[in-house]
This record gives sequence, structure tokens and C-alpha cells, in this order.
Amino acid sequence: MTRPAALGSGLPWERPHGATPTGDGRTTFRTWAPRAERVELEVDGRRLPMTEEGFGVLEVTTDAPHGTDYRFVLDGEPLPDPSSRWQPEGIRGPSRVVDPGTFTWTDDGWRGIDREHAVLYELHVGTFTAEGTFDAAIEHLAGLAELGVTAFEIMPVAEFPGARGWGYDGVFLSAAQSTYGGPEGLARLVDAAHAAGLGVVLDVVYNHLGASGVQAIEAYGPYLTDAHETFWGKAVNYDAEDCDPVREWVLQSAEGWIRDLHLDGLRLDAIHSIFDGSARPIVGEISRRAHEAGDAAGREVLVVAESGLNDPKVVRPAEQGGLACDAVWADDFHHAVRVLLTGEQEGYYAEFGALEDLAKAFRRPVLPDGGYSPLRRKRFGAPHDDRPAHQFVVFDMNHDQVGNRAVGDRLPREVRPLAAFLTLLSPFTPMLFQGEEYGEDAPFLFFTDHIDEEIATATREGRRREFAGFAAFAGKEVPDPQAEETFERSKLTREADPELADLYRDLLRVRREIAPGHADLVEHDEDAGILRVERGAHTIVANLGDAPVVVSVDGVDVVLQTPGATDPTEAGVSLAPRAGILLR
Repeated sequence: MTRPAALGSGLPWERPHGATPTGDGRTTFRTWAPRAERVELEVDGRRLPMTEEGFGVLEVTTDAPHGTDYRFVLDGEPLPDPSSRWQPEGIRGPSRVVDPGTFTWTDDGWRGIDREHAVLYELHVGTFTAEGTFDAAIEHLAGLAELGVTAFEIMPVAEFPGARGWGYDGVFLSAAQSTYGGPEGLARLVDAAHAAGLGVVLDVVYNHLGASGVQAIEAYGPYLTDAHETFWGKAVNYDAEDCDPVREWVLQSAEGWIRDLHLDGLRLDAIHSIFDGSARPIVGEISRRAHEAGDAAGREVLVVAESGLNDPKVVRPAEQGGLACDAVWADDFHHAVRVLLTGEQEGYYAEFGALEDLAKAFRRPVLPDGGYSPLRRKRFGAPHDDRPAHQFVVFDMNHDQVGNRAVGDRLPREVRPLAAFLTLLSPFTPMLFQGEEYGEDAPFLFFTDHIDEEIATATREGRRREFAGFAAFAGKEVPDPQAEETFERSKLTREADPELADLYRDLLRVRREIAPGHADLVEHDEDAGILRVERGAHTIVANLGDAPVVVSVDGVDVVLQTPGATDPTEAGVSLAPRAGILLR
């Protein structure tokens, strides 16, 4: 490896990675491969030598228009490009040149997501429609917009092994899954979404790589590190020797989704499994580059973090020492709601179960926030009192809380109305999980299509061991994640519960009439099971107890209620168990 005599305008790895079309039918190919003695470009049946630019960065420019297949050849072994934008034959096939200029966009007037009034909708491309493609999802966009959704969040689509999976074992961070329609299919979906008035947020995984691709990526250089281990394997190298090109590889991925495919934001998976002790944490750098890409395009970008840290720095601005994410998933709100409605208290649900937990979550949905955590056996978290309400994304279902159950079961039918009532009328940014808006009963199971038998066997056996000790799943057979039937069972049936569908529509309509911002008052009666939340002129009253409770409605109107919630009495209305009313 040679070091350039003069660094000029920047370090070699700061230039665009991968295949960059120059606009004349030619493409500059650039890769970082410090572990290889000899690197060539394989394209159109030719092998071309590459010029070393220093620090293990090599490049060459040649005739290669949009759609040209290529590989880098490391010491005689052809391998896909770590920065590939398209893997048409999967993770072991060639990479393909993508020229963003070949797509005709119609979204010039689109200005991005209104962060303070967002309503999100999480979907999985493979199960959202029978076809399971980007294009097939387009026909359902108008219905989401009409419902009141403002943006949908797509589970990861970075190229992963096989034809089906959740996407969290992606290998090529910048390549849209080929079996869903590749980058061109994703571009059509995003363009159609903007035409329908919807933003698109992409779930990205920057904490590890799918095991099936580790060997190929590590052949290039130290993209991963042995210094840290995630639950899913080696961590990405963000702070050890030679980490700078790796950081740039990830940062160019983040900005590329927004710049080239017009995405409106990123959801950063499990940032608590991103290990980075550097002075400029990579999460903050991702947020900065994503926002810069949005600013350059004149679009408002939303960066959402999934964090198990309960640390307000995640959503504090950079000038306050924060990571400058715009929002954070608030799982604790879900846990407080679910345990009260179902009584489940195994695993991480063990710390929840009191109505006080839900009352606290309506003030700030972070529990614990500096107090002692019996589950962790230590103090955990910190107060988030300085953060605005819209920075917390809340939900009563999501892919984790449904799919990580042994049989992928959704909330029980009888508690869905109150769960929706509490979530959609909360002060926070709500997120729906695909199908819940009409009462979908199909499970969302854990499914994979690993192409390496050893990994497939380990996944199957690990899944069974994971639930062996859970009483809630005693006697239930854990579906084989590798079976195609498991995937097919997870597809939406679109068989609706009309009453529940009407409730969702009404809740989202009324939500727009409620004053934004944190609740003005939160009260609860633990013994009676009553929660009362004041938001401006509106008052939310929910009965989470087992017996009816009389609620006074003197001088106010019942604006909305869950089905069958009330019966009139001389003193007001009798509010049924597991029911809610909105007063004004």
C-alpha cells in the first residue's frame, strides 16, 4: 500500500466509492482493498488494471454505461463491489452500474416530511402485497394517504441472501434488493409515493453485515472488527485502525439513498449495537450527511434512531453535544400499553404492568429515565424533559414486537381498539404496523432464505431455543424460518374488520384537530384503572381496569370513543373495561 505524495483536496477514500457514471457512457470504478496484492476490474469480458491512489484505494475509468455488470478481482478472485448499487443476481452475483440520471423523476415539487406532524406506517415489501415487490406496493399508496398516513417506513432492502427475509442480514448497504425490483423498482415506488403526498423512510442496518457476505467483504479490508461483537456477529469497524474508509463507505451509503433514490429519511437500526469511541460518533455523522443530502435536494429529511440506550443525546442537536437524530423509537410506550392490555410480563415486559408506567409514558415515553432498572440491575437512562413530543415514535405493534414472538401473533382482537386509541391520540409521532389499520389477522413471522446451509441450520435451531423457556408459547411449535410457507403465511390478507377500520380513520382525523405538543395534564387511578390525559381542549379517558367506571361528561362532548365504550348513566357515562373516550 502506498501513501500519496500530496493529499490535495482530500484523502483518497473520501472520493465516491463503487461505480460512478461520468455522464458520457463511461464510469469511474473505485474501491478500497488494502488486503489485496493485486486488484483488477472485470467488465464486458475484460480485466483492467486499476491505479492505486493511496491508502489501499484503487480506481479506473472505462466505457460502462448504466446496466453494465462488473466485479472487482482481488488476487485472481472475482467479487462483488462492497459499494454496489445493484446486485441483480443476488449477493454472490456481479454488481451492476446504476446511473441515477437514467430515471425520469416527477417529484420536483416534493419538499419532504413534516417532522412535527408525521404519521408513520411500517411495511415489509415482501409481505405487503401478494407479489412482494416495490411496484406492487404502489396501488396501495393512495389508501394510506387517505387514511392520514404522511410517510411509510420500509423495512431494510439492502441486498440480503435469498429471495425472502426481514432484511436485517443485508450485505450490500447501498443496493436495493433485487427480488423486490432493484433500484429502478424502488425509484418508481418513491416517485409514486411523492405523487400521492407520502414520504418514504428506509430502515438501514449499519451495525453489522449478514453472515453470508462477511467473507467476501472482509477480503477487501477491515470493514469489520474483532474488538466488538453484536448479537448478530462482528461489529462494523468505526473506531479501530483503518476505520476511516469504512466510515466513509457507510456515510456514502446513507447520503446515496437520499440523493439518488430521493428517499425522505432513514431509520437507523439498533444504534446501541454501533460501537464507536471516536470524537465524532458515526451516528451523528450519518445524521449530518443525510440532512446535507436532503438540504441539497430541497427536501426535509427525517432521521429516526432505534436506540436501547434511553439517552436523550440521541435526539439532541449537535450544538448541545447530541447525535442530532430527529426522532427515536419509544419501545417503552409499547411495553406499557401491551402489558396492561394483555397481562404478559415475561422477558423485558417484566418491568411493566402498573398504570403508573403508562401515565409516565404519556409525559415522556422513556422508562426508566435514570432510575433503577431491576431487569438490568442498575440505574439506566436519563430524563428527556427537554425534548419535544414529536421526537418520540410510538406504536402498539411493529415488526419486532409482532415478529419476534414465537408465532408472530398480533395484539389480541379485543384489545386492539384501546391500543390504537392510546397510540394515535398520544402527543407523540405515531407509527402503524402494516395491516393493523383494518384489523389484519395474518401473523408476521420470522422468515429467512439463507443460501448457506450452516447459517440456515443455526437460524432454525436458534429460533427454537429462544422460545423454549417462554410459558406464553408452551405447546406451540415455532415455525421454521427457512420454510417458504412461513413467509407466505405472513403476507397481508387485507380481510378487514370494518368497525376497527372506521375507528382508525376517525382517530387519525381527530388527531389533526388536537393541539400538538406534550400533554398538559396526566392523571391516573391505579385502583380503578383509569387514565386521564389533557391535551389542549381535548381530554383522553381510558379504562384499563376490569370493571366499568362512571365518567362525568357535564359540559363536554364525547368526540370519539372505541366501539361499545359507553352506556349512559345519571352521573355521566359508564366507560367499559378496555375502552376509551375522547372529550371536548
